[in-house]
Amino acid sequence: MLHQLTLLATTAAEAPTDAGIAGTVQEILRTFKVSYELFIPQLISFLLVAILLKKFAFGPILQVLEQRKTRIADGEAKLKQIDKQLAESEQHTAEVVAKANADAKRLIEEAKSSATAFSEAKAQEAVATAQNIIAKAEAAAKAERAQIAADLKREFGRLVVSTAQQATAGKLNSDQQRAINEEAFARVEA
Repeated sequence: MLHQLTLLATTAAEAPTDAGIAGTVQEILRTFKVSYELFIPQLISFLLVAILLKKFAFGPILQVLEQRKTRIADGEAKLKQIDKQLAESEQHTAEVVAKANADAKRLIEEAKSSATAFSEAKAQEAVATAQNIIAKAEAAAKAERAQIAADLKREFGRLVVSTAQQATAGKLNSDQQRAINEEAFARVEA
């Protein structure tokens, strides 16, 4: 390599100045033995391979990555929506409990104000009724929370199973896919 560069430098120094750039290019092509008969087909072959790779390899890969990005964004949007619904449900539950507490306090106040007219048994009955209303409101709130949590778990499980199926599609046989999906669903349910 050093010998060729030395040769190139000496030939460049010996080249006539009136030959110009064209003479220098011809000299370089001759020194490095570049042949148009081989260079042009190699260039065409390279361009053909580059075009085929872009169309059939890089294009589909980028499309799959974009689809995955979209699915992940959709999943995150659904999770945000579920979180929002859960927050609204908790707020609604707090309002129901507050209303039940207000109702209970009102009933207790009514029982106390009319205690002179009613006997001690009636006062105890009002307190029991208030506690029953609170217990029912709390039970309803717990049931609603449990339902929302179950829906969230079911939706998340469905997303996990769907993602696992899409990620393993074509790579595993149907028994292996079924086993992986069942395992993923069981882990989400736990």
